[in-house]
Amino acid sequence: MFQRLVDILYRYPKSNLKRFKHFGGYLNYRKMIASRKLMEKAAFQLPPVNSHANALSIYFLTGKKYLYQTLFCIRSLTKASNEQFQFAIVDDGSFDAHMIGQINRLLPGAEIITQKSINQNLEKNLPWDKYPVLRNKRNVYPHLKKLTDIHTLPAKGWKLVLDSDMFFWDNPTEIVSWLKNPQEPLHMIDCVESYGYSARLMESLTGTIMKPLVNVGTIGLNSEAIDWEKLELWTKELEAKEGTTYYLEQALTAMIIGNSASVALDTTNYIVNPLHTSTGVLHHYVDLSKEYYFKSAWKKFI
Repeated sequence: MFQRLVDILYRYPKSNLKRFKHFGGYLNYRKMIASRKLMEKAAFQLPPVNSHANALSIYFLTGKKYLYQTLFCIRSLTKASNEQFQFAIVDDGSFDAHMIGQINRLLPGAEIITQKSINQNLEKNLPWDKYPVLRNKRNVYPHLKKLTDIHTLPAKGWKLVLDSDMFFWDNPTEIVSWLKNPQEPLHMIDCVESYGYSARLMESLTGTIMKPLVNVGTIGLNSEAIDWEKLELWTKELEAKEGTTYYLEQALTAMIIGNSASVALDTTNYIVNPLHTSTGVLHHYVDLSKEYYFKSAWKKFI
């Protein structure tokens, strides 16, 4: 009871004040949230996007809170590119019958990967008794599902995973070329290094130099090249030595890539945290650019 009172009277208000300040005060934050609600409503009025069998495959981890963003991202991609795509929509744990109906209506032909099949794959490939750290962590840290849930699917080889909070503004020729012939990991370049852990610790665990500024908004990895035993150990050691972080999934991905050759999407066209810019191919709306995303970007797209 005491802990609950502390949360209500201190922690939640303190967190909210920090959030309001980050986006220019309470009134501006409320305007941003109102625009976000309009965006969500508009997403379910977008024209359907067909998914094509045996086409270029793209994965999204999404759910009730983010499906509207996924729909906008997919619509922008198919508007910018003449290629055909097969979209795999992966349940973050919040799918229900109504949401599956929405996906079938707005993304006809898309592959819907539900928790039932995900759990079966996890039990087969990442059993609790062998991977207790990863299995426990994915329950409290949903971002980890971009690795555990997608890369244990039966489909082998290379997979491209996109975050939903993005817009394609032009033809992503580099991404399409990679999809047609993936040979090495693909990733975006961050605007600031966000691993949550020191390079010294990450490099001591992997035995290699870390690439700076890996961003996983657009990330292509070879499922068969992921060493889950190492990820189990890395996660355990990272948190034991330097605590928990929101960026764990990004840190682990950077550690998977290590210093190996990779396709790093150039920052002039593939932009992380774009602030009021109309240039480039793909925008990933993180941090302060969320305001532009919710207030303006989707309206401009429509």
